[in-house]
Amino acid sequence: MLRDQNGLTEKEFLAAYRVEDYPRPSVACDMAVFAIAPGEAPSYRRLPALELRVLLIQRGVHPCLGSWALPGGFVRPGETVGQAAARELREETGLSGVYLEQLGVFSTPGRDPRTWVMSCAHLALTDSRRLSPQAGDDARGAAWFSLGAPPEENGRLSLALSRGEERLEVQAAFPGGSLLAGPEEGVLEESRGLAFDHGLILACALRRLRQEVEAGLSPLPFYLLPREFTLTQLQQVYEVILGRQLPKAAFRRKLAPLVEETGSYAGKAGHRPALLFRQKAAKEEQP
Repeated sequence: MLRDQNGLTEKEFLAAYRVEDYPRPSVACDMAVFAIAPGEAPSYRRLPALELRVLLIQRGVHPCLGSWALPGGFVRPGETVGQAAARELREETGLSGVYLEQLGVFSTPGRDPRTWVMSCAHLALTDSRRLSPQAGDDARGAAWFSLGAPPEENGRLSLALSRGEERLEVQAAFPGGSLLAGPEEGVLEESRGLAFDHGLILACALRRLRQEVEAGLSPLPFYLLPREFTLTQLQQVYEVILGRQLPKAAFRRKLAPLVEETGSYAGKAGHRPALLFRQKAAKEEQP
């Protein structure tokens, strides 16, 4: 039977272990949930432009009472952070079955005024047919905000969120400049209207999404679309995410391996019906 330097077996060590001797943080999950939705059409002959939206909840409890925040909450005993993220999203907004991907851990001291709290943040994506969140749990309200973000300049990313007359602003800096920079490398320089450090989480989530899109051949944009879509809609999704326009011919050549024709056409949109496409099913690797 193995014994440690103090002569204890593992069973004896565990029986004498005092968990209160070691300060422990609370662990939370926060989700940056993105969707693509149509804006206002410039005319009846043209398709409406698409816009990127982010889901926020209005806090109904202290701290930051009344402020907007990303949906989230604390991890419960017996569940993983992924399970906690899905549960909190469902409880606070009514959304379920969305794409969830771990973004990173945010652990800057003092990020939560209550106590030592570390957040395992997630990137979440859903399509425009699911744009009716319902506030629940301790949230006063849940709403989609339009998100505008020009391309990053000199390691700085500016976010402008709007809903009706309400405006929120975020300015984040990433001194390393790389899209691969982790959460701890970002600095929240300004956050107007968002609780805690959720402005930084949101900025990091958008950078991750842009990184995946820039790399090409990523499946993530398809989570923001209905199952069938036009190539124009697909290109608009890429452009909305990146914050810039893309050459049409080059874009279609690059995305050709990812899509296939459905044989169906969109309804009356623009001058003539457009051919509908869907994401091409991934081929299974042969043994």
